[in-house]
Amino acid sequence: MIASMTGFASVSHEANGDRVSVTIKSVNHRFLDVHVKMQQALAALESGLKSLIQSKLTRGRVQLALNVDRTALPPREVVLDETVLAQVADAINRARDRGLVTGTLTASDVLRIPQAIDIRTKAPAEGTGIAPAFAELVESVLESAIDALMTMRDTEGRYLALDLDGRLRTIETLVTELEGLAKAGQSSLADRLRERLAGLPADLAGEPAALAQEVLRFVARSDVDEEIVRMRGHVEHWRALVAGPEACGRKLDFLLQEMNREINTIGSKIEGSRATEVVITAKAELERLKEQVQNVE
Repeated sequence: MIASMTGFASVSHEANGDRVSVTIKSVNHRFLDVHVKMQQALAALESGLKSLIQSKLTRGRVQLALNVDRTALPPREVVLDETVLAQVADAINRARDRGLVTGTLTASDVLRIPQAIDIRTKAPAEGTGIAPAFAELVESVLESAIDALMTMRDTEGRYLALDLDGRLRTIETLVTELEGLAKAGQSSLADRLRERLAGLPADLAGEPAALAQEVLRFVARSDVDEEIVRMRGHVEHWRALVAGPEACGRKLDFLLQEMNREINTIGSKIEGSRATEVVITAKAELERLKEQVQNVE
C-alpha cells in the first residue's frame, strides 16, 4: 500500500470542563520516530500516547503537541482555621467578662477576621493522579487526530502511487528495448567473430568445431537474459507490494537497489551506443523512483 509519510492534523475536543487540543504532523524518516510535547503534569500519559501512535503508523518522524485548557473553574474548598478562631473566641470571652464587649461572636464577625477563613483550589486526593475520564478524553482526541493525519497521508499516497506507477511502466519499456538490443548485439558480435576467424591463415584457424564453441562461449558472456528476467520479477514484486495492505516503503527501497544492480550488470554486458543511452535513461528513472520512494511509508 502506498501512503505518504507527510501529513498534518489538528483536533480539539471539550468535556467536563477540559479542552484538549492535539496537533500532530509527520515528515519523512527511515523509521518511526515519535516526539511528544506536553505539560509536565501530563507526563504520565506520554507512554500510552506513543504506543497509540506506534499502533497506527510504521514510518516517519512524528511530532505530537498536546495542550489542555480549563474551561470551567477548578473545584474549590473553604478552610476554617479553627485554632485561630478559638483563640479569637477566648479573647472575646475574656473581654466580655471584663465588661469591654457585649454579645456573642457571629458569622459576620468571623468573615471579617483575617486568615480565619481561606477559600482555595481543592488539592487532588493523594495518589489519584490523572483522572480516568480525562485520560480517555486525551486518547479520544489523539485517535481523531491520527485518523485525520492518516487520511491526509493516504490522499498524498494516491498521487505518489500514480507517479511511481508511471515511472515503473517506463522502466518496463526500457527493459524490453534492452532485451531486443542485447539479442541484436549478440547476433552482430557472433557474425563479426566468425568473419574474423574465417580470415585467419589456415595454420592458425584450428578445428572449426572448437572455434565455433569458443565463439558461443564469448557471445554468452554478453547474454543478459537472467538480468532481464530478474528485472521483470522485481517489477511484479513491486506491484504486489503496492496492491497489498501493508506499508511497503522500505521494501520498495530494497527492490530499487536490486533493480539498479541488474541495470548496471546489463550495462556492463550489452554493446552499442543506443544500448548505452537506454541504460543511462533507465538508471535516471530508477534514481527518480528512489527519490519518490523516500516519501512512502
